[in-house]
Order: sequence, then C-alpha cells, then structure tokens
Amino acid sequence: MRENQNSEAPFFTVVTCTFNRAGLIRRALDSLIDQQCRDWECVIVDDASTDDTREVVAPYLGSRVRYLYHEHQGCAMSKNTGLSAARGHYVTFLDSDDEYRPEHLRIRKEALMREGDIDLLHSDVEVVGNAFVPDRDDPSRLIPISDCVVGGTFVLRREVALAVGGFPDVPLGDDAGLMARLVAGGYKIKKIASATYVYYRDTPDSLCTDQFSRPS
Repeated sequence: MRENQNSEAPFFTVVTCTFNRAGLIRRALDSLIDQQCRDWECVIVDDASTDDTREVVAPYLGSRVRYLYHEHQGCAMSKNTGLSAARGHYVTFLDSDDEYRPEHLRIRKEALMREGDIDLLHSDVEVVGNAFVPDRDDPSRLIPISDCVVGGTFVLRREVALAVGGFPDVPLGDDAGLMARLVAGGYKIKKIASATYVYYRDTPDSLCTDQFSRPS
C-alpha cells in the first residue's frame, strides 16, 4: 500500500485490551510511546475493570490514545470492540500486561510496505515466565508457545478483519479461530522472524491468558 494512501488515518491502530491491570498497563503504554515508528493510534478497551485503570490511563489520553469502557464481555469481544473503533489501515494488539520492544512497529511497517498485499502479519514472541499454554484442542495438555499462533503479534488489514467477523467468541483459542477464518477465505498470511513482542507469563491471569493456541 502507499504510505500516503490516507493522510488522516494512521498506519496502525494498536488495540490494548485490559481488565484490572492498573498496576501493569503503564509498562505497556510506555513501550508504545517509545516506538521508533510514530505512525499509530491506540484504542484502550477496558472490559469492566473494577480497579483504578481509568485514572491510571487518563494522562495518556488525547488525540492518539482513546479509552473505551464496556460491560464485561471477555477477550475476543474486547478485541472486536477495538477492531470496530479502529481508524488505522492495519490493526495490531498490545495486551495491558505485555510490552513492545522499541523497534516492534517499525519492523512491521517496513515488512508491510515491502509487500502491500499481506492481510495478516504475525511473528514469534519473547516469553517472560511460563512458556507453555493449554492446547486449544485438548486444554488438559500443555504445549509450548513457540508452537502456537500468538494474537498479540497479529497485524491485520482492518477491512479484512471486519469482513471475516473478527475474533470468534470461544472459551479458548480465539486467535487461532480468526486465523482459520482468514485461511478459509484465501487471505494472504505471512510470519516474520521478529520476536519483539514481550509476552509476560509471570503475573496472575490476565484478560487474554491462555488464549494462544495451535493453529487449525
């Protein structure tokens, strides 16, 4: 795609879903502000937090960072709320207890500019803590995150994500479910070797804990 396709729309919308993460969300937002690529907006989707999340994020809010609150709907529906509110050409994700390395968005923008027909870009992650998650097909069995599709790394063409209905509302593996929809629709998917998304598994259960699963 051309970089100046729409000068009023950012290249990325970063969707940050959160639930009672007032003590951690600053780390995520600070890592976004520190990005080498500045062509982004952020939509914070608060899934009915009962702590002081609203007050913690207030200093970050402005023309580039918006805050949406809704009644508790879970991980998939929170991400879909962010998709619907996105203004960027591509939508990506940053969970409120994770962070980006400074080069994260820059590397992805460069990859997308080189190949303008990519509908979903994703990558490996840097894991801090437990590197295993329940298998989508057999939750009693643990599998390494390296064998999974990791939704935090997804960079989706906005109109494509909306066209396939976003993330399915399932108990486990909504990320793999969305990828399955894209595969079925014949969309172009590419994985890059850039583990610049830092996934923390050393904290209590988060909004999207254990949502990562083996692709179908």
